[in-house]
Amino acid sequence: MRWIDPVTKERRSKSESVQTLEAAQAWIAAMERAARGGIDPFAATATLAEYGEAVMSLALRGLEAKTLDPYLAGWRKRVVPDLGHLPVRLITRGAVDRVVHGWIADGCSRSTVKNSLAVLVRVMEQAVRDGIIDRNPARVTGWQREYQRAEDELDDPRSLALPDWDALVKLATALVERSADKYAGWGDVVIFMACTAARIGEVSGVRAGDINPETWTWTVRRQTTPAPGGLIDKGTKGKRARVVPLIPEVRDLVARRLEAVGHRPDARLFTGPRGGRITTAILRDATHWDEVVTELGYEHLRRHDLRHTGLTWMADAGVPVHVLQRIAGHGSLATTQRYLHPDMRSISEAGAALSAHLTARRSPNGPQLRAVQ
Repeated sequence: MRWIDPVTKERRSKSESVQTLEAAQAWIAAMERAARGGIDPFAATATLAEYGEAVMSLALRGLEAKTLDPYLAGWRKRVVPDLGHLPVRLITRGAVDRVVHGWIADGCSRSTVKNSLAVLVRVMEQAVRDGIIDRNPARVTGWQREYQRAEDELDDPRSLALPDWDALVKLATALVERSADKYAGWGDVVIFMACTAARIGEVSGVRAGDINPETWTWTVRRQTTPAPGGLIDKGTKGKRARVVPLIPEVRDLVARRLEAVGHRPDARLFTGPRGGRITTAILRDATHWDEVVTELGYEHLRRHDLRHTGLTWMADAGVPVHVLQRIAGHGSLATTQRYLHPDMRSISEAGAALSAHLTARRSPNGPQLRAVQ
């Protein structure tokens, strides 16, 4: 498609590849509709980040200054990192649902989620007025209930964890047995997730070059996530790389994987049986996850609970909370502290320790009076 810019008088063009003639005709019709409405075709095909930057002042018109700051913070810190790479026309209600629940699961407060969603609603409403989309996909409902459910789960993430190493190995073995061709890679993924307290998208994104076999550490740099047209790799959820230790129990597994890919730095360490990228849905379907965990007595267990497992084990091992926060990649220390809830034995031991401390400091003959000069 070509046109003359009415301001600069330059001849500009825009193109897009599609699979069918019908799709091509629909795209041309959408561009013509946008042009009739006075919308630059580049704006009509822009990503959410690009479009938001162009229309933000218009979308937020009428708001007070005290409201603008939290809205813009939500846009910058949450909306753009999670949805900004998607074209405005391809943002769905399902995509918005997923990111909202992700914010909640990450420990964002209710007001933070509300402000982040509100600015997204306003930008998408402007896209409706501009004729780029027909309806606003950001007007999701019921997120408060999802927020409450996630909040209830996160209040005690320890309850979602596997009890011990034997339980983890038993789960991994059972999942491999139920998979097609008994693909051992599924068991490797499960054990690696639990031992590193990582998200499955991060495990899917790990490359051989991210592993340091001398220090036995993994630098988490990226995650694999669904996007229009398939899976893509992007930065970690916190947008910062972090270093995770690789404990001896998982080193042989990692060494085998490195050997299998020839130590090529850009090679994926974990893939499906045909070399494809892994998602939580792929792991669930390929291993009959729901049936296996039910048979093992862990009906509640989800793929993400392997991350809860790793963090719970690290907390029980005495890893300091500030170190645990860095390993987990949590933005809020309060989220990390939920893994530190002591059991009754720990509480009793704490009381005994305090009593011993006070006894040691007390005079063997009881309190003594001292004469005042």
